[in-house]
Amino acid sequence: MSMQPPRIGGLPAGPRDAISDVAGVTVGHLTLAEGDVQTGVTVIRPHAQDPFRHKVPAAAAVINGFGKSVGLTQLAELGQLETPIALTNTFSVPAVAQAQIAQCVRANPETGRALPTVNPLVLECNDGYLNDIQRMAVTAAHYEAACACASADVAQGAVGAGRGMSSFQLKGGIGTASRRTGEGYTVGALVLANYGIQANLVWGGQPLGQRLAARQGAPAAATEKGSIIMLLATDAPLDARQLGRLALRAAAGLARTGSVYGHGSGDIAVAFSTAYTLPDLPDAPMPAVAMVHETRLDALFQAAADSVEQAIVHALWHAEPVMGRSGHHRQALRQLLNQ
Repeated sequence: MSMQPPRIGGLPAGPRDAISDVAGVTVGHLTLAEGDVQTGVTVIRPHAQDPFRHKVPAAAAVINGFGKSVGLTQLAELGQLETPIALTNTFSVPAVAQAQIAQCVRANPETGRALPTVNPLVLECNDGYLNDIQRMAVTAAHYEAACACASADVAQGAVGAGRGMSSFQLKGGIGTASRRTGEGYTVGALVLANYGIQANLVWGGQPLGQRLAARQGAPAAATEKGSIIMLLATDAPLDARQLGRLALRAAAGLARTGSVYGHGSGDIAVAFSTAYTLPDLPDAPMPAVAMVHETRLDALFQAAADSVEQAIVHALWHAEPVMGRSGHHRQALRQLLNQ
């Protein structure tokens, strides 16, 4: 087995092979890794400006809705982001949502008074196998620290929200990748991978999971109970409806890795464009943007599917082994490939 991760598809990657290849996008992590607490928060900022004042167009695709996210209803209705996107564990969603509201109020003191309320956007996976999720260890200060350290250099694996996540009965976590189309547009993906039955794992088109499961002699998991959050950023000028179509193509990349979107799996994708911003006040002019023609979306769809699959590969590849709650342990895939 090659000790390099498989390269997905024929489209070129950006210079970082990361979601931050879309200019302006940054990512920050805060990782908690002590004993039974193996968790964290990850923040994705679409640009350096105040997202409440300078919203970006966005859309979501709920592939399987077994999840406890906050903010998806208004995102679907209005088609825009007005906070950074935050990722964390299931029981920490309320604390992070409150932190996002407080962050907006500090920057815009009339939020909820003379100004509209803000729609926090927090997405989650359940890291309770490795993390004592009942501790609800993630606080507003952790969210703020993740925002403060956001940069174009994106750490991957068992970091931030990915610290306690599992995939295919192995260590999962954060992964990222990007692809560029022939027309010069970039699509970047970031995933929080916490899903999959080991025997179903497809690794660059190869049935690696079957070989791993047979070699370890482990009992097969009966059901897929995990989740995955898939974020797509692009610099292509798309409206919210087109971004909904792009988000749905994340499912193609997910399926290639061996997921069947099981009953207990929360599989959610969010796509946003950085090509323009939308003002918060009605007296500000709306942007006049020529959108990509519908018949030219296929290259972006290909880039979305390939970058999501590559990001999942990277999440598994960069993960390190973690010992967590009650002595629970997850091996890293690279450990097994070295054996």
